[in-house]
Amino acid sequence: MKRILKSYFYWTYPRGNFHYDVMVTLILAFIFVTPHLWNYGDKPSTGNGPSQPIQVLGNAGHGLVVTVQAADVNVDTVAPDAVVKKALRTAIEPVLGDSVFVERWELSRDGQGNPLAWKVWAHR
Repeated sequence: MKRILKSYFYWTYPRGNFHYDVMVTLILAFIFVTPHLWNYGDKPSTGNGPSQPIQVLGNAGHGLVVTVQAADVNVDTVAPDAVVKKALRTAIEPVLGDSVFVERWELSRDGQGNPLAWKVWAHR
């Protein structure tokens, strides 16, 4: 038994051998079954993504500048800063991941004063 385990560990069986096939089957089972058993931290798209693409630009090594359409951020423009910050973070998380920190933001408006887009300075 010890010899079999050692040979499995060092993968000494030739291709096409019964033990080789068992090892390949176990590896494939691990690859295809474990995503259903463990959470690897990835989030699949829910299908109700942003109406316009989110633009992400580097800020010369100081973080990222993210442009998000105002329609994609579910927040009132006169809401408290903490509420706006949380809504902006939620809007950019699908693109930048969970570990994004919002530093500051700016709302651009059209000629009639309607909100157009949020410009968000963030870093990971």
